[in-house]
Amino acid sequence: MVTVSVIGCGNMGSALIKGLSRAGGYEIVAADLDPDALAAVEQHCVRTTTEPSEATDSEVVFVVVKPDIVGAVLEDLDLSPDQTLVSIAAGVSTEYVAARTDAKVVRLMPNLAAETGTMAAAVAGADGEVPPVVFELLHDLGDYAVIDESLMDTATALNGSSPAFVFYLIGAMRDAAVEEGMDEEAAETLAAQTFKGAAETVLRSDRSIEELIDAVCSPNGTTIEGMGVLRDSDVYDEVVAAVAAAARRSRELSAEVGDE
Repeated sequence: MVTVSVIGCGNMGSALIKGLSRAGGYEIVAADLDPDALAAVEQHCVRTTTEPSEATDSEVVFVVVKPDIVGAVLEDLDLSPDQTLVSIAAGVSTEYVAARTDAKVVRLMPNLAAETGTMAAAVAGADGEVPPVVFELLHDLGDYAVIDESLMDTATALNGSSPAFVFYLIGAMRDAAVEEGMDEEAAETLAAQTFKGAAETVLRSDRSIEELIDAVCSPNGTTIEGMGVLRDSDVYDEVVAAVAAAARRSRELSAEVGDE
């Protein structure tokens, strides 16, 4: 059994806890100042506590708190070089964290799909080193990419923030079908499953995204008619702009933390 502590049980922290519990093979300790947050994850943990300092005996310690309180939380954690601290906070560098702990430091940008084992995560280690146990954890939660830390702001936007953009697009497709007379529940199921299937196709296929689009677009068919609308619109540019805006905000947060 791998021992894991999760400090901060908000949306992302609780998703990690539930995902690891679902995978099995982990003893999880949860820490949060909010008793209600702890109650929501209690069934997935061997222990919960309102004191972060009491959740420091695990092999891996996740710090899943807002960027502006990372420093204060780290002051309460007495970790050894044999432990691994995984920081999940937009804009907080491994250099900042490593200066405040003796543990091995890893920076992670996951997303809420950790709960269902379908997470996309970007990971960077201090000095480029990521302990094997972290890879084992990530594999149980979904898929991951090892990146240079200089690209973490981009990852924050791409896989951290972009699930919300995808939810938005699923909602638009659902609403379009509802306007055509389809039941809302059926429309949402079909729209969401279509995104899921399309994503799996991209991950499993050797063909490029452009080739996959062409494969669906029969001449004079329905798909090419809809693609014509998309290609004549600003949708592509607006999606690019949304990701760029999220990345820009991550860089701003990084600068704010660095000024502390």
